[in-house]
Amino acid sequence: MSTVTPHHSPQFVRVAETARASVTFFLDGVPVQALAGDTLLTAILTQQRHVRRSEFSDAPRAGFCLIGACQDCWVRSEDGTRLRACSTPLREGMRVLTRIDVHNDVDNEAANDATTDAATDASSDASNEAEAQ
Repeated sequence: MSTVTPHHSPQFVRVAETARASVTFFLDGVPVQALAGDTLLTAILTQQRHVRRSEFSDAPRAGFCLIGACQDCWVRSEDGTRLRACSTPLREGMRVLTRIDVHNDVDNEAANDATTDAATDASSDASNEAEAQ
């Protein structure tokens, strides 16, 4: 058996309440199904083994307290809004990201700051030259 084969089986397997209406949402860009009334955490864990990866160690996280107290189940919507998966009700069409490259976000913010600083410096230099003339 390979030790590098990823687990594709879900963490949760639904055994009851299977007659509820189906809801489509997007998990990391892929359309998937869950059931009306599910929390985001339940919907995610019926699709995969973990809710997200830790931003500190890249270790898989599957929620800890499951009651909204521990801060372990945060995910983001595609527009960047933070969502607590254990207490957020699933809605039709939600677009959820469980894989966020924090390092790219930091690099992008630094690049944006540098661009803004350069533009400010150039504007300041132009103002100073105009005043000198």
